[in-house]
Amino acid sequence: MSDKVKDIKGWTREQMAELCAQDIPDGSYVNLGIGIPELVAKFVPKGREFIYHTENGLLGMGPSPKAGQEDPELINAGKKAVTALSGASYFHHGDSFAMIRGGHIDVCVLGAMQVSETGDLANWSTGEPDAIPAVGGAMDLVAGVKTIFVITQHITKDGAAKLVEKCSYPLTGQKVVTRIYTDLAIVEVTPEGFRLRALAPGVDFDEVAAKTDAPLLPMM
Repeated sequence: MSDKVKDIKGWTREQMAELCAQDIPDGSYVNLGIGIPELVAKFVPKGREFIYHTENGLLGMGPSPKAGQEDPELINAGKKAVTALSGASYFHHGDSFAMIRGGHIDVCVLGAMQVSETGDLANWSTGEPDAIPAVGGAMDLVAGVKTIFVITQHITKDGAAKLVEKCSYPLTGQKVVTRIYTDLAIVEVTPEGFRLRALAPGVDFDEVAAKTDAPLLPMM
């Protein structure tokens, strides 16, 4: 084995998405946020069925189409080309949000700028004066969906922790996040705070704890 292979550690974005998909119960109605969460649509564990929902009015979304087979009229809320599975339905944007606000979506997977140890989520603005105020449907999702999973890098490009004791950015919702999937670990939000659920290859507890700006409890 080469030294280069030995030095590889952590999960790729696709692996993070696949790990998240493995934790979604069979038959769930699932909404996927923009960014890494969109990759979850590529992974449905064998023997399970997920019904993917988009805010712009599609129930039964499939994975991204192959290059050259995109339909410009078939996109998700992030304006990315998608496919529609057999039996899919299309509906008004208002009806889509009625599903969300009415508690009919089981799982939502979102990205994050910060997640606090109590499950607070900040994922739409840094609060800077020139930041674009574009919360979109995220506040509706965290308020109306039963289970919120987050997929994100463990730290920012500048090395700042994303898992924190208290969010410093404007909140999307309070005490809403259940579980976080990062490139380094899977972390559960519990009444006692962050608890490690799994470590990525080549990563140890001390590294994850050092890059988490809040106490991290070990695996049970």
